[in-house]
Amino acid sequence: MKKEDKVYVAGHNGMVGSSIVRKLEREGFTNIITRSSKELNLIDQAAVAAFFEETKPDYVFLAAAKVGGIQANNRYKGDFLYDNLMIQTNVIHAAHAHQVKKLLFLGSSCIYPKFAQQPISEDSLLTGTLEPTNEPYAIAKIAGIKLCDAFRDQYGVNFISAMPTNLYGPNDNYDLQNSHVLPAMIRKFHEAKLSGGKEVVIWGTGKPMREFLYVDDLAEACYFLMENYNDPGAINVGTGSDITIEDLAYLVKRIVGFEGELVFDTSKPDGTPKKQLDVSKINKLGWKAKIDLEKGIQLAYESFLNQAKK
Repeated sequence: MKKEDKVYVAGHNGMVGSSIVRKLEREGFTNIITRSSKELNLIDQAAVAAFFEETKPDYVFLAAAKVGGIQANNRYKGDFLYDNLMIQTNVIHAAHAHQVKKLLFLGSSCIYPKFAQQPISEDSLLTGTLEPTNEPYAIAKIAGIKLCDAFRDQYGVNFISAMPTNLYGPNDNYDLQNSHVLPAMIRKFHEAKLSGGKEVVIWGTGKPMREFLYVDDLAEACYFLMENYNDPGAINVGTGSDITIEDLAYLVKRIVGFEGELVFDTSKPDGTPKKQLDVSKINKLGWKAKIDLEKGIQLAYESFLNQAKK
C-alpha cells in the first residue's frame, strides 16, 4: 500500500475498525475512507455498490459486523446470521466489481469446531460441529472466508481472511446485555466497586479457557497481513496463550480494585470449553503479539473510565 492510496475501513466506529484507522494514521496514510452506519447501510446492496462506484477504494479492511456475547448471539440468531451475511457479501462483491487491489476480511475464532484439537490450527475449519451459542455468527464468518476464496479462484482477486481470537481494548462494547466476557467483567467490577457491592456474579463455572488479544495488536497484525500475506484460506491472529475465566476474573478484580467476593453462576452456559488458536503460521511470517494480558486490561480499564466520562 502507498500512503496516498484510498483505503476504506468498513466498521471504523467499532473497536477493531477504529484501531485499524489509528494504525493507518500512525503510518501516514492520507486518504482513509470511512462511513458510519447512518451514512452507509452495509446491508443495502445498492447503497454499497453506489458507495464503491463513488469512492473507488484501492484497499479494503472489512471490520464491520454485528457482534455480541453469548446472550446476544442466543437471543438474536436470525439477525446475527442475516446481517453479517449481507454486510460481508455486499462489501466483498462490491470490492470485486470495482477492482479493489486487496481486501482483508476479518472473521472470528468461533468459526472453528467446538471440540477442535487445541491449539486450533487453520485446517480445523469445517471438521466438526460448531458451538451452538454462537453458531449463526460463525456460519456467517465461514461464508465470508469461502466467498473471498471463491472470488479468488474464479476472478484472481487478492482477498484474504484473518481470524482473531477474543478481542478487547479501546472503544469496546460494555453493555452488559450483549458484550463479551472481558468488557462485561470490567464494567461489573467497576460498578460493584463504586456501589460498595459485596459480590460480583460471573457466568458459568469459571473453568473454560479463553485467549485474549488487545485490539491494537490486532490492528498491527491486519496492517502486517495487508502488506505481507496473499494466500487463500484463514490465518489465525492471537497471542498463543490462554487463561481460565476464573483466573481472568481475579485478574480484572485486582486491576479494577474491587474488594468483594466472586460468585460463579453455574446455571449459566460456559460456551466452548477451550479455544486457543495456533498462531504459528502468522508468527513464522514475522508477526507476534506484543501487549500482555495484564497490561492490556490496565489499558482497557483506563479506556473504559474515559468512555464513562463522555
